[in-house]
Amino acid sequence: MKMLWTHKLLRAVAISSQLIITASFAVGFTVTASAADEPDPIPARAEGQGPYKRLILRGGYMIDGTGAPAQGPVDIVVENDRIKEIRVVGAPGGKIKPENRPALNGGEELDISGMYIMPGFVDSHLHIHSKKAGQGVPPEYILKLWLAHGITSGRTVSAYHGTPWEMKVKKQLENNEITGPRIQVYPAFDADEAGPLNTEKQARDRIRYIKKMGGSGVKFFGAPLEIMTAALDEAGKLGLSSTMHHAQLDVLHANVLTTSKLGLKSMEHWYGLPEAMFEDRLIQHYPNDYIYNDEQHRFGEAGRLWKQAAKPGSAKWNEVMQTLLDRDFAMSPTFTAYLTSRDFMRMSRAEWHEEYTMPALWEFYRASRNAHGSYWFNWSIEDEVEWKNNYRLWMQFVNEYKNKGGRVMVGSDSGYIYNLYGFGYIQEMLLLREAGFTPLEVLHSATMQGAKQLGTDKDVGSIRVGKKADFVIVGENPLANLRVLHGTGAYRLNDQTDQMERIGGVDYTVKDGIIYDAKALLKNVRAMVKAEKDRLGIAPGIMPIATAPKH
Repeated sequence: MKMLWTHKLLRAVAISSQLIITASFAVGFTVTASAADEPDPIPARAEGQGPYKRLILRGGYMIDGTGAPAQGPVDIVVENDRIKEIRVVGAPGGKIKPENRPALNGGEELDISGMYIMPGFVDSHLHIHSKKAGQGVPPEYILKLWLAHGITSGRTVSAYHGTPWEMKVKKQLENNEITGPRIQVYPAFDADEAGPLNTEKQARDRIRYIKKMGGSGVKFFGAPLEIMTAALDEAGKLGLSSTMHHAQLDVLHANVLTTSKLGLKSMEHWYGLPEAMFEDRLIQHYPNDYIYNDEQHRFGEAGRLWKQAAKPGSAKWNEVMQTLLDRDFAMSPTFTAYLTSRDFMRMSRAEWHEEYTMPALWEFYRASRNAHGSYWFNWSIEDEVEWKNNYRLWMQFVNEYKNKGGRVMVGSDSGYIYNLYGFGYIQEMLLLREAGFTPLEVLHSATMQGAKQLGTDKDVGSIRVGKKADFVIVGENPLANLRVLHGTGAYRLNDQTDQMERIGGVDYTVKDGIIYDAKALLKNVRAMVKAEKDRLGIAPGIMPIATAPKH
């Protein structure tokens, strides 16, 4: 009975959190909050060492983010938060002569011999949730999971707790007052914070407010065409970037061809792209009993969308792709956000849930009519097969887009649909690999391409003298197996002991010259999860999906 009581308690919390959702629930499930509803303060940073006046990272193999192959061993000299020197000091397997190495000159050094060093990762689709959101988790938990997986930069899309709060967190992260990646803030173009957005003046005022508050861009979901036109025009005039989840409610007049023509800079997910390639229809097929706010309807039919578009390689397919390329339009596919739709059992039983998923978040994942992304009311193998086919076409377009010079970023959109913070980012890398990206192309998207889209490539995105000292350091070769970047690592048989071993996991994340022990961050998160389970009387291990008593 104790487990059932816990489930009822958590469900009550989840439902009460969802009751604050307003009209934007139907579009993108964006929630903004008043100052009184702000999350509790994020604890001051207690992790990390540095920055140092002089730090030398010695002997690593460098994957610099530009697309170049691995080099090394190299010594990288860091002074304060900037890269001062990069020097190749030998050849793999050879002896390194001390005279070939940069002098320590009273500084500090970290031996990373044989390890791989990459630029800090950039996540193009972040959400900072809290205990006051449906996910029921503290921001500290999220930020540490991100940093433990090498994410040192990113953009938050929607400003869930309001623009003022998220801008405050942005400043704290920039100043390293709290532990986590630096962020850009893209508040939502919605009525929750702005009030009515029914006129062109109101649309422009919302964009001006975002600029005034220090936002870097705007996240759109949809709006009447004249409102979208005014908002994107104003964003362009003010130098704000933009991205969009092309919600089905507005996609007929605002697919990617329309919005990119109006000045939209990038897209999230894939909505709005297949609709731009319709040849034998104007509107997506919807069953006659379809209701958008029924999430199984919404996501079930979304998995049947790509097959309604033009065929790969057709004139229409190529025309749409070339138009987007000509407009320098970027894509943040977030494949990982929908992965559960094609394999519910795999994602709901992922091994990281056992020690890293908070009970309240697990409850949010469970099927619910009230929680976004919890649409497993009667999810069937038919739905999964449709989604598998959906992925094949979607991935083919994205891979071809990359091959023709289009910018594709790595974005995780975690906190929904069994997609866990940090882990989901690495999962996105694996899915880009499945789509046809080579490992080097995956890492290029995760670093330089993301930085270019955020406009921060002068400081981050590659390992280069003068840039920020942002690094991901891992003991295994990520080009051989990207799974070693997961916090849970990968498995390998030890031929000497005949035992299966867990290998990998990021060893160090360096941000602004501050060295973070990534595995210590994960240990801290595990302790947070354990403490919450203990408080609620939940047994160790992965939590159940079913909540009804067994017969």
